Amino acid sequence: MAQSRAARLAPVVDMAERAEREAALQLGHHQGLVGQAEGKLGELERFRGDYQQQWINEGQRGVSGEWLINYQRFLSQLEVAIGQQRRTLAWHRGNLEKARAQWQQQYARLEGLRKLVQRYRDEARIAEDKREQKLLDELAQRLPPRY
Repeated sequence: MAQSRAARLAPVVDMAERAEREAALQLGHHQGLVGQAEGKLGELERFRGDYQQQWINEGQRGVSGEWLINYQRFLSQLEVAIGQQRRTLAWHRGNLEKARAQWQQQYARLEGLRKLVQRYRDEARIAEDKREQKLLDELAQRLPPRY
């Protein structure tokens, strides 16, 4: 009877395995998006650093007012882009944490089901061992005594 309980749970375990795999794929997808967003932010920050270094180099030689205005305007736009990219990164990190929590939940459910199935199998094995032992004991009692 316990073995049939384990067999009846097989479709539930299969569904839990599919849900865990899907959650793992989503987790990987969101990890990739975070990586991309971090890469873009890094590029923007490096570009800003390079651009600021250009200001230092040009400033030593002297610059026109027009060049300075264009520099400040572009640097301002770059700061806006960096701010937007930071918000995008934070949003992707939030989604990653949600995906991680979902995967952990699916994984814990799957592991719980696997343990339950194993317990049912163990119970079935123990019950079968007891039946066999009882049968052997009965057979041993029927045998004539040996002298």
